[in-house]
Amino acid sequence: MPYRVRPMCHEDLSQVTDIDQEAFPTMWPPANYRRELGTRLAHYIVAHEVVSDEGSPVTVTGRVRNIVGFAGFWMMANEAHITNIAVRKSHRRRGIGELLLISMIELALELGANLLTLEVRASNIAAQGLYRKYGLNQLHIRRGYYTDNRENALVLAVDDITSADFRQHLKQLKQAHARRWR
Repeated sequence: MPYRVRPMCHEDLSQVTDIDQEAFPTMWPPANYRRELGTRLAHYIVAHEVVSDEGSPVTVTGRVRNIVGFAGFWMMANEAHITNIAVRKSHRRRGIGELLLISMIELALELGANLLTLEVRASNIAAQGLYRKYGLNQLHIRRGYYTDNRENALVLAVDDITSADFRQHLKQLKQAHARRWR
């Protein structure tokens, strides 16, 4: 089934919270996402299943359904700092996390970012592979960063997402993703 990405809205918060609980040992309370949606620094998107010919994620009753993942970043000056990317366990390994990452990078570019950063658990080898595929390299380690088990975080970054080389690489990866998953 194909997936699309759109901006997160308040109607998405219960499903986003469910996904957050599945994906992260330490969950943000729903109120934090609600507050995040109200700040100019935060930018969140959701991935949803396409449920009609028009690709609308809304049923006839107006209830949002089939959200399978979400991602967000904070935009500070020229830096987009990805705060989270999460996909429902039942929908992993279908290209949704990569779709969310591509969408985050494109949104960051639209908003004028040239630096992209994030933290990832030292044990999350799968996510690290995806991030490295998109040119994020390790800057340093934040020791004991995660509060649930004091696990280290790797800080990854791309110095210039506006460069011609990066944009060409992103275009190629986006095309390959579309061929594989659509």
